[in-house]
Amino acid sequence: MKMEDIKALVLKAIEDNGGIVKKEQLSKLGIDYRRIVELLNSGDIVRVKNGYYTDKLERFSEEQLVAVLFPDAKLCMESALYAYGYIDQKPYGWRLAVDKNTSKSRFKMEYPKIVPYYTEPESLEIGATTIEFKGATFGIYDKERMICDCLKYESKMDHEDFKAALQGYIRDADKDISTLLEYARERKVIKKVQSLIGVWL
Repeated sequence: MKMEDIKALVLKAIEDNGGIVKKEQLSKLGIDYRRIVELLNSGDIVRVKNGYYTDKLERFSEEQLVAVLFPDAKLCMESALYAYGYIDQKPYGWRLAVDKNTSKSRFKMEYPKIVPYYTEPESLEIGATTIEFKGATFGIYDKERMICDCLKYESKMDHEDFKAALQGYIRDADKDISTLLEYARERKVIKKVQSLIGVWL
């Protein structure tokens, strides 16, 4: 196959797959790694991260890139707080809850910076929902699960962010206390909920 035909095939595969194509998908089309390297060197495609390619990074915002690369992950901790408007400052690095059995090499990338929270598979779906945020659709935890996780991992958080999380939740007209207590029991933070949030309700 001529290089021009290979290039056309790769660009079509990128388009058909929402802007990013995996190395395995190209292999199925009969395009070996040597050809991929040629396209990278000529600037026709760009490596997003190991094994993932696009034609131009500018087609994605940082948010879209994270949503496309990690469709199985959930925004959690500071990233969820930011998406819900509980904190104003965008965190450095995307906090993503992922299955603990996920390959750790997935998250080794310079941009965007990913901070994975490895989670037991049975805990991963507790409070899982989706959100439209800055032009992308993300998996995210609902506010009750998010607050329980903040209480569970308080020591990993900036003190001001932790305080803003509690105050934001207490003020939130959309909160569901019965669900919060249910998750708190499952996440083993019921005493913290009662002492830090219960007094304000």
